[in-house]
Amino acid sequence: MSVITTATAAYARTVRKESGGPGLLLAHGGGGAVESNFGVILDELAAGHSVVGVDYPGTGGTPKADEPLRLDELADQLVAAADAEGLETFAVLGYSLGGNVALRIAARYPERVTALVLTATFVRAGNRLKLVGDLWSGLAARGENDLLARLVVPLAVNPAVLEGLTPEQAEEVVRATAAGIPAGAGDHVELIKGADLSAEAAGVSVPTLVIATTEDRLVPLELQRELAEAVPGARYAELPTGHLPFAERPAEWAALITEFLSEQRQAG
Repeated sequence: MSVITTATAAYARTVRKESGGPGLLLAHGGGGAVESNFGVILDELAAGHSVVGVDYPGTGGTPKADEPLRLDELADQLVAAADAEGLETFAVLGYSLGGNVALRIAARYPERVTALVLTATFVRAGNRLKLVGDLWSGLAARGENDLLARLVVPLAVNPAVLEGLTPEQAEEVVRATAAGIPAGAGDHVELIKGADLSAEAAGVSVPTLVIATTEDRLVPLELQRELAEAVPGARYAELPTGHLPFAERPAEWAALITEFLSEQRQAG
């Protein structure tokens, strides 16, 4: 089956179920979408799993919300998509803000979650992420996409990769980033500011893999390690990338995810 994108309850849905494998929900990052965050590894994920993801309001195929977003709403909409696709149980792959969504799903639907994979994410945003989020959401609200891209690119891209570009190439990355900022990016970032998923992390009772992006300047490594320590029994792995593993090391990222999930499936 090819990728199917529909809109149910205004949330666009991406579905890959041709393998008939166990369920895997995709929770994308703030300012991203299912396709932009997971598209490059979707074939690998779908080879062994029935994959379902939704785009948050204001990105991908989902209209922008008229009200402030709530983490519970994102979690419930993703589980509702699983229900619609007949998935009774599922693992959850969360990237960046999607890691918070995954933790909330595990807390709200503990009997349905079989495993978690959390990449480039955090349990507690802290002051630094709040300040970055303030600037991000402020620039987004004013439509200053070029300035927002100039904030995000040095934080998200591996410094070694960024410095290896020519000035012209760096400007092209900024232009492409600015052009790709979705209407709902500022709304997504509001969920990051002041976020604290400590209680949810401490209550996780399923196998969990935390994949840290070691050259990340948006979600610093110490916050990612703090997440790994907060989840009981979590396995920890590192990727030498900035905040964008799907752009820098997609093959290694996919391998870590699929090997862990395959191991859990065999153990179950």
